[in-house]
Amino acid sequence: MFKYLNKDLPASLVVFFVALPLCLGIALASGAPAFSGLIAGIIGGVIVGSISGSQLGVSGPAAGLAVIVLTAIASLGFQSFLVAVVIGGAIQILLGIFKAGVIGYYFPSSVIKGMLAGIGIIIFLKQIPHAFGYDGDYEGDFSFFQPDGENTFSELINMLDYVSPGALIVTAISLAILLLWENVLAKRSKIFTIIPGPLVAVIAGVIYYILAQGTSIGIAEEHLVKVPVPESFSDFGSQFTFPRFSAIKNPEVWITGVTIAIVASLETLLCVEAADKLDPHKRVTPTNRELVAQGTGNIISGLIGGLPITQVIVRSSANVQSGARTKMSAIVHGFLLLISVVAIPVLLNMIPLAVLAAILFLVGYKLAKPSLFKKMYGLGKAQFLPFIVTIIGIVFTDLLIGIGLGLAVGIVTILLNSYRNSHFLHKKELNSETHQYKMVFAEEVTFLNKGAINRELHSLPKNSHLEIDVTNTKYLDYDIVEILDEYSVHAADRNISITIVTAKEEVVNPKSYSKFFTTNANA
Repeated sequence: MFKYLNKDLPASLVVFFVALPLCLGIALASGAPAFSGLIAGIIGGVIVGSISGSQLGVSGPAAGLAVIVLTAIASLGFQSFLVAVVIGGAIQILLGIFKAGVIGYYFPSSVIKGMLAGIGIIIFLKQIPHAFGYDGDYEGDFSFFQPDGENTFSELINMLDYVSPGALIVTAISLAILLLWENVLAKRSKIFTIIPGPLVAVIAGVIYYILAQGTSIGIAEEHLVKVPVPESFSDFGSQFTFPRFSAIKNPEVWITGVTIAIVASLETLLCVEAADKLDPHKRVTPTNRELVAQGTGNIISGLIGGLPITQVIVRSSANVQSGARTKMSAIVHGFLLLISVVAIPVLLNMIPLAVLAAILFLVGYKLAKPSLFKKMYGLGKAQFLPFIVTIIGIVFTDLLIGIGLGLAVGIVTILLNSYRNSHFLHKKELNSETHQYKMVFAEEVTFLNKGAINRELHSLPKNSHLEIDVTNTKYLDYDIVEILDEYSVHAADRNISITIVTAKEEVVNPKSYSKFFTTNANA
């Protein structure tokens, strides 16, 4: 795990800078203390990162849970809500023990790629107002409809009334540094691969803030990172909140705990699949172990006043794009969060949000490159439709709804393909009045294929001969046997003769094929 520290340490710095405002923003959106978001980020890095088998995934507080958390805190109170977080974590551990992680393998590749591209687009769109100096929406909000009543596109219009020249200058400087570092300097000298460009951009942003204070191109404090600053060690300790376990008798606490477990597990499994897709070395994360790791993290987070944790795609993407090789990057980013909020909170509060917007611009662009759209389009409708529907769903709703829409389209596509590809019908002319047809059944023919087969059978003209080839068929659903039985009556009335070719290449009397197919179906 320490073999690639030269790659993991620079990546951990980038993830740290991305994670810091997201942890604070999600806590704000959840109606929770700002420090609770930092607790979740620290535990997501150190604890979950240590237990997890994911090499590049990064965990922390997730925007997808913000509405659930906000509602629960308003209803239960923060301390009772923490009990629900602990319960959710325990349920996740049970899900991992009972191997529910297998669900993660059933998300189609086209949907996962659509999720990555959709997140990339929404990251880009959501960061534009921050780059212009308008911070009406919190960092980490990836839903179309915002808590302030606006939406992604109306926010782009509103920002034009609040443009900050200083924020625009910092964004431009940061983007120039990042692009120069990645495309030019890193290719010329090894030192530029060891020192991450985002760190240089952050330092430049802090220097600009200090030098430009009090000028017309300065950056106001509301456009900076806002980390809680404790005045003493005891003040720091007072930021931890502990659950009120007497609330465990409240049924609403249990409902919230189950909801957190389900939503957090789904988001985690989706992000695990996405992170594995992004991994240049194509390593596979053990999903059951991941659920146990997330559950452990949530129990600890709930016990000391943190928000619920999931694996999160924005931080994971930044980790991959920064060149991380092992989970040491995620672990170190957690320690960096811990050390920085204890030792240098005042310095952190000098970082302009515009710098972080520039970093996330590049993260978003790399997730949604035009070449990806071209590639998916070239793979045909079966891949492109779920891909593009997932993107549209994520951009105009939120992550889970977008994924659900993409899955629905993917399932419909599978059903249509299954409907069409259950058999092949070959027509052979014997003479002008008699026709011969051959129907070759696939390996598995189920009730999903019933409509297509029934349609083809009833389209055969009178005075035909039909040969049904089941040589390769290993499973035939009873529904298919039934429609073949029923068709035999119709065929006799239309003078259509039928023979069936079995695996032994013998012709079976059509009057006995019901028995044959029943036997074949059970084989």
